[in-house]
Amino acid sequence: MNTLKIGLPKGSLEANTVDLFKRAGWHISYDSRSYFPDIDDDELSCTLVRAQEMSRYVEDGNVDLGLTGRDWILENESKVVVVQDLVYSKVSARPARWVLVVRQDSPIKTIEDMQGKRISTELVNFTKKYFSERGIQVHVEFSWGATEAKVVEGLVDAIVEVTETGSTIRANKLRIVHEMMTTNTQLIANHAAWDDPWKRQKIEQIRSLLNGSLQAMGKVGVKMNVSKDNLGRVILLLPSLKAPTISGLFSEEWYAVETIVEQSIVRDLIPLLQEAGAEGIIEYPLNKVI
Repeated sequence: MNTLKIGLPKGSLEANTVDLFKRAGWHISYDSRSYFPDIDDDELSCTLVRAQEMSRYVEDGNVDLGLTGRDWILENESKVVVVQDLVYSKVSARPARWVLVVRQDSPIKTIEDMQGKRISTELVNFTKKYFSERGIQVHVEFSWGATEAKVVEGLVDAIVEVTETGSTIRANKLRIVHEMMTTNTQLIANHAAWDDPWKRQKIEQIRSLLNGSLQAMGKVGVKMNVSKDNLGRVILLLPSLKAPTISGLFSEEWYAVETIVEQSIVRDLIPLLQEAGAEGIIEYPLNKVI
């Protein structure tokens, strides 16, 4: 039997990735000591890989398909096929940022002020290349963790760190000088798997369903019955991906109306729909929007 090997990111994105696959239709299970999760699809096998290393394993063919950040693909200079952007994270459904950060009282105001200065970061290769391309000489050292503390204590002049909301940076009384890159999770494949007809088809299936699951996050379906006289008023209230679906009921004077809306607006929308004449309003969850 053909098998597609998938690398799942171990660490901060692990739980969200397993949940995303569940919403897409695959159940993944494992205990905390296992690096080889079970998945309810005989055509797939899974292994847990650190996001920082994922692109190398995919490029080398150790796994056919993986999920990792755009940042680590650039850091490793990996030659992989980017199948799909999947914008999700442990905090927010938006891309994260790699930023140059200094203490609030630092005299460094611009990236040019970094000439001859010392930087600590996990993203060493990218940072070196970034400053070199701009003709700014800096000393970049690898950070094994607690990166913010290094600049707080004055061990380095600046750090290059990833942030989503900026709350940790502000909490440590640090200041962002320059945004260097935005990054998000990407579904990547090695070229041999992408060129294999069977694996390509399986990858496309996974891509479509994962993306559909992301599109459904934060949205719900709403359907209702509306009389012919009230239809115009109800339609004006309804946001939709394209346009609401309207179908006639057995009675020629009534219609069934269905649409997809942001979950955050439903509590305010339903009373307005009632006032406009909608009846039998149903709200239902969505797993995928494709």
